[in-house]
Amino acid sequence: MNVRDVTHQLLRELGLTTVFGNPGSTEETFLKNFPSDFRFVLALQEASALAIADGYSQGVRRPVLVNVHTAAGLGNAMGNLITASMNRTPLIVTAGQQTREMLLLEPWLTNVEPELLPRPWVKWAYQPVRAEDVPAAFMRAYAAAVQPPAGPVFLSLPLDDWEKPAIGPAVVRSCAGQVAAEPARLREFASAIDRSERPVLIYGAAVARDQAWDVAVELAEKVGAPVWAAPASERAPFPEDHPLYVGGLPFATGPLAERLRGHDLAVIIGAPVFRYYPYVPGPYLPDGLRLLHITDDPGEAARAPVGDSLVSSAGVAIEMLIGALKRGRREVEPLTPQEHRMAPHPPAPATAHGDAMSARQLFRTLRGACAADTVVVEESPSNLSDLHAEWPITSPDSFYTFASGGLGWNLPASVGIALAEADTGRHRPVLAIVGDGSFQYSVQSIWTAAQHRLDILFVVPRNGEYAILKSFAELEDTPGVPGLDVPGIDFVALARAYGCHGVRALTPEEVAAEVSAARDRSGPTLLEVPITAAVPSLL
Repeated sequence: MNVRDVTHQLLRELGLTTVFGNPGSTEETFLKNFPSDFRFVLALQEASALAIADGYSQGVRRPVLVNVHTAAGLGNAMGNLITASMNRTPLIVTAGQQTREMLLLEPWLTNVEPELLPRPWVKWAYQPVRAEDVPAAFMRAYAAAVQPPAGPVFLSLPLDDWEKPAIGPAVVRSCAGQVAAEPARLREFASAIDRSERPVLIYGAAVARDQAWDVAVELAEKVGAPVWAAPASERAPFPEDHPLYVGGLPFATGPLAERLRGHDLAVIIGAPVFRYYPYVPGPYLPDGLRLLHITDDPGEAARAPVGDSLVSSAGVAIEMLIGALKRGRREVEPLTPQEHRMAPHPPAPATAHGDAMSARQLFRTLRGACAADTVVVEESPSNLSDLHAEWPITSPDSFYTFASGGLGWNLPASVGIALAEADTGRHRPVLAIVGDGSFQYSVQSIWTAAQHRLDILFVVPRNGEYAILKSFAELEDTPGVPGLDVPGIDFVALARAYGCHGVRALTPEEVAAEVSAARDRSGPTLLEVPITAAVPSLL
């Protein structure tokens, strides 16, 4: 058997038989004799390939293999590799490399210093020293990707390795996907909660990744504490219709501390301390508040500016805390949830000015017209609060967005999520709400949705501008910044060019009718909806 045969068998035993990618000359030798029980999902650009794989991995809850083209292709994929890293998605990213005999000369399309290029956004990067080491390198890559904190890894694979004789079958190993808390340390945390008079819980996306909604609710009810979502959470960590849910914390230092004022203990589980973006001065915490931090990432615990840390998977720690608490439930004063829920800033007025709909009118219409089990994927930063005001997330694994803030992930990720819905047999409809500026970053990914006849509705709220950047212009006192308007794009024509059904709707009635038609249609639909331009507040 050669290296290719042994590697294919290893991938088969690890369940890595769906390969996402955009092949080039240095990858064709890996794809030679592609097994009949494997599937290759083609994307038209590497950034799309990586994000489609990320969405699919999150949907099926297992590692996924992505194949990109040497240094140039990896460079194309880097933006979405950053997001995959922050999403904690276990991707095995491979890129071809030039022939070993020519590497010293650095010929055309050589990946020079291949282990360096993807860092610091991969957990491990490696180019095997010998062709015979390729299968073992895949096994180590898999082990590194799945162990906490999960995340992408990278292999650079010379194109002439695959025909070399193998030294034997690959050794297949299993690896843990969760890490448990230090028992004594956890008991200290439980004791602190028992002694607290006014505790608050802050849940992050890891609660959703660990499928821990039920135990998160149980802990909140046992403690009797209000629940916040951590700033800029990429997954909803708690049911937003629960009476203990308050909303999402702002992602700026001073305003965040102000939201926590009045509490004597905050316990943050499954998120960093904290995810900040605009600089608004203030203390990290209000006076009198102690912070306890639970994360499965030692690096995240180390860089927290305040708080006492405990390393553990979110779901494991929550279950252990429930068992360790001794004090009964506290009475909680009636809470007033934020209208904008997870969003960091309040929504715009619900009514429109002029002929176009407001964002809130659009999202209210979509919520009423879509099936109750619809999965929402969002990348429309200026309309985020309007969406959350109209569409509460009340079931797990029904909302996805990017952890990095880097545009271009959500559109292709929605394709991967829709493919996962088909492969798992859940068949929940997928709704991707992507702003007209964001849409252009990975527009070619809708072709993959069309090729696989995926039941996905792409909705483009078109305001003709980068409205969120106009919000930053106000915060940063930079009026008149050029390049913040994007007029003249025909999204219906783009959709049709890539093989999707494309349509434009101007009124709530037309939107509702098109949603109904898309539900009865096989394959993807793109719905362009002009909306009123509005510049939201950031905080």
